[in-house]
This record gives sequence, C-alpha cells and structure tokens, in this order.
Amino acid sequence: MRILRPSLQLIRGNLRAYLVMNAIVYGLCLIGMAAAMIFPELNTAQQTIMNDNGTTALVTSLLSNVWLFALTIFAVNVGTVALPVILLPSMIIPFSGIAVFAYRAFNFGVTLAPINEVVAKTLIPHSLTLIIEFQAYALVMFAAYLIGKAWLWPATVEADSRRQAYLRGLQQAGRLCLPALALFVVGAIYEAFEIIYLVPPLLAG
Repeated sequence: MRILRPSLQLIRGNLRAYLVMNAIVYGLCLIGMAAAMIFPELNTAQQTIMNDNGTTALVTSLLSNVWLFALTIFAVNVGTVALPVILLPSMIIPFSGIAVFAYRAFNFGVTLAPINEVVAKTLIPHSLTLIIEFQAYALVMFAAYLIGKAWLWPATVEADSRRQAYLRGLQQAGRLCLPALALFVVGAIYEAFEIIYLVPPLLAG
C-alpha cells in the first residue's frame, strides 16, 4: 500500500476529475455498444477494419501460445494506445489525448457489442478484461489531465512558472504509471487466458 499511496493521494485530491475520466471510458464504451445494437452495420464496419488491418489474423496466430499472446496484448495496450494516443499528445497539447481516446472508447464498445448470442456469451468472461484494462486507461487519462492542469494553471501545483508547473505535472503523472502498468499486466494475462481457455468451452456449451 505504501507504493500506491502517492497515487491514491492524487486521486483523493482530484477525485472529481478521476471520476470524470472513468465516466468517459466506461460510459462511451457502453454508448458504443448500444449504438451498435441499434445500428449493427457499425459493428460490421469495425470488424471489416480489423480484418483488413490484420488485427484478426494476428489474434488468431497467437492463440497457441498464451504467454506470447499476453505479451502482445500488453504491448498493444501500452505501446499503441496508452502512450501514443493518450499520454504523448497531452504532453504537447493539453488534454488532447483524452479527447482522442474518448473516440477510441466508443469504437471499443461498437466492436464488442453483444449483437448476437456468441458475442454475448464471450462478454461474460471478457467483461472483467474490460473493467481491468479500462481502469488502466482511465489512470493514464487522469495522468494526462494532471499534466494539462499543472501546465495551464501553475498555481494548482504551487509553481512559479509554466515550465516548473509542467515538470511537476509530469511528476504527478509518473506516480500513476506503476498502478496503470500493473493493471495493464494483469489485464493482458487475464485476457489471454480468458480468450484461449474460458471462451471456447463457454461457446461449445
């Protein structure tokens, strides 16, 4: 708990912003699911994109090795979403990564919408994956918010200049890296085991 104390202090000190980040992530995902159930062609379009860009083929090729699958999931979540989509843009333009990921969260919901019985069954074990990994994304979004807040309003971090405030914002964001990475690791391992070992017998039954 001592390791998590700095992160918890930041959350308590900015509770409203942290809750807003969670509302954006989970809320837009649910809205995306609802939209795809009303307009199934949205889901079809997303599935086509995944087939065309090789995502579906990549997942299929990794189903024989659970640990390689988990490592790939972790690398994708951190290396292609959390850092380049959320954190790095927000280090250049305040809060920009939050807006970009909001669109991603909606698309996640569209892709995962329970439009048929097979997908609905898959979501039973996969819902825990969403809870874990989306919480990690919410923490990264919260980190991006803290950077922007400090940068634009230096007084909130007791800084004398925007440069000093920016650095303190980065320090605050860094305190959230450990819990976010831990959640990404746990989520990747569970997702790999879930897809390989839990989903097939569930669908077979």
